[in-house]
Amino acid sequence: LAKNSTYKEKMKEISVLSLICSCLYPESRKNILGDFEDMDIKPINKRASGQAFEVILKPPSPTSDAAHCITSPPKRDISLEDIQKKLEAAEDRRRSQEAQILRILAEKREHEREVLLKAMEENSNFSRMAEEKLQVKMEQIEENRQAYLAAIMERLQERERHAQEVRRNKELREELMP
Repeated sequence: LAKNSTYKEKMKEISVLSLICSCLYPESRKNILGDFEDMDIKPINKRASGQAFEVILKPPSPTSDAAHCITSPPKRDISLEDIQKKLEAAEDRRRSQEAQILRILAEKREHEREVLLKAMEENSNFSRMAEEKLQVKMEQIEENRQAYLAAIMERLQERERHAQEVRRNKELREELMP
């Protein structure tokens, strides 16, 4: 773990610009490569696409190890009152969240009730309108039937009158023709 943090710190020290410059200007690279006491940087010239480096960490020295030792901040003693306040604050947050959830559920239930009432009202209106249309249609059918029957009766009576007239004419002819 100490080696890893040392490596990270040293890599921060090597700027990207110095690496690029060392690739472009090999004579300045010799100066950069010797600047680090606990790290060796060896160039690898086997790549055709560019320059490559191998970074080797040296074992940390006792003086540098003490400088990099990071201590955690001192722990604050937590009193019973602080714990109680935190518990009360957590309980208040839980109650607030619970109240908010209950309020949202009540709003959803109210909305569902309104939707259900509206659907029932629309269904009732539809049924009433359908019944009224059916009643009007039945009345129209009955009127048409009565008119049809009256027309048939009128034609029958007309035929009967015509038949009586034909019979009377026939009787008159028979009387005149002796």
